[in-house]
Amino acid sequence: MKQEHFVQRHQAEWIAFEHWLDARGASARKARAERRSWHGLSDADMPSRYRRLCQQLALARRRGYSPVVTDRLQALMHRGHGLLYRTPVPHWRRAAEFLIAGFPRLVRAERGCMLASFALFWIPLLAIFAAIQWQPELSSSLFDPAQLMQFERMYDPADPARKLGRDNGTDVAMFGHYVWNNVSIGFRTFASGLVAGIGAIVVLITNGVIIGGIAGHLQAVGHGDPFWRFVAGHSAPELTAIVIAGGAGLRLGLSLIAPGQRSRADSLIEGGRRGALLCVGVLAMLVFAAFVEAFWSSIAWMPAWIKYSVGGVLWTLTAAWLLLGGRNLPAEDAAA
Repeated sequence: MKQEHFVQRHQAEWIAFEHWLDARGASARKARAERRSWHGLSDADMPSRYRRLCQQLALARRRGYSPVVTDRLQALMHRGHGLLYRTPVPHWRRAAEFLIAGFPRLVRAERGCMLASFALFWIPLLAIFAAIQWQPELSSSLFDPAQLMQFERMYDPADPARKLGRDNGTDVAMFGHYVWNNVSIGFRTFASGLVAGIGAIVVLITNGVIIGGIAGHLQAVGHGDPFWRFVAGHSAPELTAIVIAGGAGLRLGLSLIAPGQRSRADSLIEGGRRGALLCVGVLAMLVFAAFVEAFWSSIAWMPAWIKYSVGGVLWTLTAAWLLLGGRNLPAEDAAA
C-alpha cells in the first residue's frame, strides 16, 4: 500500500487518538468531571486503539514509509504507552478515593436494599420509643431490672462528674471497646444476610427495638438530656453504618434467593463482592464513630448546644457524603 493511501485510510484514527490524549489523558480527575460532555474516542476503546496504533507503526516501518509518518506514530505510541503503563495510584490514594467517592456511589446503586434496611431499622426504633413514652412499663418487658438500673446510672443527670455513657475505663481503652462492639454489630448485620436475607431483617429490627427501648426508657425516667448529649456526636456515622450493613446483608440474601439470569453461585459471588466493598466503608464509619464516642461523646461538662451542634454537623456531612459523593465517578470505577 502506498504511503498516501495508508495515511488517508488511518488519519481519522490518529487524530481521534491524539485528541483523546490531549483532552482526557492529562488528569483523571478532570476526565471524570468532563465525562458527560465528552463526545470523542470512548475511554473503553483507548486500549484497543493503542494496539492498532502499534500495529500501524510496525507496518509503516516495514514498508519504509517516510519519517513524517513513522515519527508521528512513534510519538503517539510513546504518549499512549506512558498513560497505559504509568505507575499505579498508591494504595492509600485508591482507598481514599473509594471512601470519598466509590463507596457512596455504591450505596446509591443499592438504594432499594438501603431503603428497605432504613425502614426495618428506624420504624421499630421510633415505634418502641413512642410506645414507651405512652406506657413506660413496656421497657420492663424488653430489659431486666438490673439492665434498666445500669442504663439509669450511666446517664444519671445528678452525677455531672461521671463520664457519660460509661461506668469506667480510659478513653483509649473505651475506644478499643467501642471499635470491637461496633464492628461486631456491623459484621453480624451483614453476614446474617446469608440466611436468605431473613437474618439481616431480624438483626435490623432487633437493633432498632433495643436502641429505641433504651432511648425511650431514659427519656421516660427523666434521664434524656445526658443520653441525647452522649449520642448526638457519634449517632450519625454509627446508625447510618448499621443501616448500610443491613442493606448489604439484604443484597446478599437477594443474590441467593433471586439470582436472575445468573447461576445462584455466580450471583452470590457478585453479591458478596459488592457487600464486601460496602463493608469496607461501613468499617471506616464504625471506627470513626468509635473514636468520636470515646473521645468526645463521653464528655459530661460540655454544654448541650455544642454537643447538638456538632451532632447536627456530622449528620449533615454524612448525608451529603452519601447523597453527593462520587457523582462524577464513572460507573465502572464505583465498584473498583
